[in-house]
Amino acid sequence: MTQQTPILETRGLGVSIGTRGRILGAGRKLDIVVDVSLALRPGKIVCVVGESGSGKTTLGMALLGLTQPTAGEIHFKGMPLADFSKASFRPIREQTSLLFQDPASSFNPRQRIGDIIAEPRRIAGTGESSAEAIASLAQLAGLPSSLLSRFPHALSGGQARRAAVARALSVVPSLIVADEPTAGLDVSVQGGVMNLFLDIREKHDTAFLIITHNLAVARHISDELVIMYLGRVVESGPTAEIFRNPQHPYTKALLDSEPVPDPKHRRSEPPVIGEVPSIFARPSGCEFHERCRFAESLCRTRPPQEIAGANGQRVRCHFPIADAARRPQPVDA
Repeated sequence: MTQQTPILETRGLGVSIGTRGRILGAGRKLDIVVDVSLALRPGKIVCVVGESGSGKTTLGMALLGLTQPTAGEIHFKGMPLADFSKASFRPIREQTSLLFQDPASSFNPRQRIGDIIAEPRRIAGTGESSAEAIASLAQLAGLPSSLLSRFPHALSGGQARRAAVARALSVVPSLIVADEPTAGLDVSVQGGVMNLFLDIREKHDTAFLIITHNLAVARHISDELVIMYLGRVVESGPTAEIFRNPQHPYTKALLDSEPVPDPKHRRSEPPVIGEVPSIFARPSGCEFHERCRFAESLCRTRPPQEIAGANGQRVRCHFPIADAARRPQPVDA
């Protein structure tokens, strides 16, 4: 595998669920993730950003086979998965780790922290699980060795995150999927966790897919951003470019919603109008048009195609925010 070959790549990935019962109606198909294509390369950090209900967590679960994909392709280190059966995801699971949004809830409360960190190695049958090896993992994650003999309830939020990172590293993963890794943490602790991810990336060339709603975290740590809305990627590309020059109105609304540490700063109008539509009644045309201040009649009737810009950005919008000299060109079919 070359440096440029993605560890994990998706093409048109989709996740749908069927409904049943009187309230939701039997036999309906709900699209949770729609037509997602992305590539996770060694040593790169990709942040998936969007409002609650945008499909971020479902996407992360689908990449690891914890949620069953229903459409598209997944390639792992250049090899396509023959199907989406549980067995086909085994190579991915053996070389990837998942950091849950609430790490403490994923710990066995009857196990000591040292045993929790060693558990993936025991299950996989790989790696040294001696006390010295586990202490080394804890040290790598910045977790004091004195905490290895304690039970999960004795850890603070930041310590629980570091214990979860140590457990994730116990199988030397090629890819770590982290779901809201800084949620509920103080800013200083958030910075420590993010810097830990950067250290791991530098030492092991590990790729990260970080699911977050925290734009400050995304700006600080990621190489690439993926912006999701109603399960669909509406913009993606280099983080610096997207923060400097967002092309989708939804992306601009998210960036404009960031708090500004200036008491004199006042917004003349809210960044975005209305509420996120329900997946039970997806809007026609562009799914963002009901909340978009720039929507035209075309947006209400025709779904936009993805177009590519000159600086690595890709945007799904009929009228991207670009001047005439930098207007993106259609992506070749």
